[in-house]
Amino acid sequence: MTNNDKITFIDLFSGCGGLSEGFLQSGKYDALAHVEWELPMVNTLRNRVETHWEHSKEEANRRVVHFDIQKSTELIHGGWDEETLASYQKTNHPDVIKNGLKGLVGNKKVNIIIGGPPCQAYSIAGRAQDKNSMKDDYRNFLFESFIKVVDHFQPELFVFENVPGMLSASPGGVKVTQRIYKSFSDHGYEIVEPDKLKSVIQVASDFGVPQKRKRVIIIGIRKNIKSSNFNLDSIYSEINKTKISPPKTLFEAIGHLPKLKPSKVVFKSDGRKYSHSPVTGKEFSPVNHEPRYHNNRDIKIFKDWVSNNMNESKMNDKILFYNNLLGKKTKHSKYRSLNWDKPSQTIVAHLNKDGLMFIHPDSDQARTITVKEAALIQSFPNDFVFIEKMGYNYKMIGNAVPPLMAKKISEAIANIINSL
Repeated sequence: MTNNDKITFIDLFSGCGGLSEGFLQSGKYDALAHVEWELPMVNTLRNRVETHWEHSKEEANRRVVHFDIQKSTELIHGGWDEETLASYQKTNHPDVIKNGLKGLVGNKKVNIIIGGPPCQAYSIAGRAQDKNSMKDDYRNFLFESFIKVVDHFQPELFVFENVPGMLSASPGGVKVTQRIYKSFSDHGYEIVEPDKLKSVIQVASDFGVPQKRKRVIIIGIRKNIKSSNFNLDSIYSEINKTKISPPKTLFEAIGHLPKLKPSKVVFKSDGRKYSHSPVTGKEFSPVNHEPRYHNNRDIKIFKDWVSNNMNESKMNDKILFYNNLLGKKTKHSKYRSLNWDKPSQTIVAHLNKDGLMFIHPDSDQARTITVKEAALIQSFPNDFVFIEKMGYNYKMIGNAVPPLMAKKISEAIANIINSL
């Protein structure tokens, strides 16, 4: 390729577009399609494609496909059957229904396919909560759908992202890493061998993301491409060159945001209850910087937790703090606050249920983090707007790939691809 050409990609399991955002921010890529099955994520990504990446509303609806990737043949070729039409016709563009991804791609070459299947089946936390350790979960095998799309479009390279827990997942008694390695190899792609995949675990804070988030980044390259520079060692070496030190702190990420304070009285706005209000002004600003409702008990707990620096206490004291206040008998610590001077812990989708592990570090604010704060910690740009209900916004942010991490990785890959 020449340096004047845009590298094309398809994003599978795109969510709200964390991976796509990073690739597009680099200025080196053109997104041909994004595929996601949860409609709130689809709506958010379509809004971003239209309002920021300057496509028409129709084109955004075309490129961002609302679909279950397990129906790979229909996804690729179109011609959806009656059952599929009943589920997805109303939320997709007619061209996609008729012609699938092939129609979206047209006569263009797909250079890269990126994505990461839902991680719940691979995560250690998810397995611990499931009676069968997620061995029967269909999501263990979604990589097979990813492979089918790769096999059809034959990109030079793919990026497959997931949680480190996938390295120990063994659905059906066979390690998922062995299944993935064999499947990609059988389809003509080389990845790092299963026993060496620990070496490709990347930490988001190394890329300027204010968060200690570990992810396995599996790069796959087509075996039949002959180039002295096109190999896994070169690509991972190029990625390592983009890393920074020291890491970005929480304060650098969210310290500029307007402060929020517990209100003397609970009030309602647009049908929602609020326990906090802005310290200055009357309206919540910027967009998505609205706190979730907390009762008086929780406000006091958050204030006491931060004021007493409970993060640094012994685990038993943390558990007693919770049990004594709530009359419980749990054996697990339920609270954790963020630290201004360090990167955040991993932002997780569980934030859609509660934020007890993400208490704001300012004791006077006595609250958990807002959607805006979670997004900035994930390195979403300041103008990225999350348009769904608060719970879904937290979920999609927690499931996303940090855009800044994706951008650095995409730049490294572009340097290799442009040398071919």
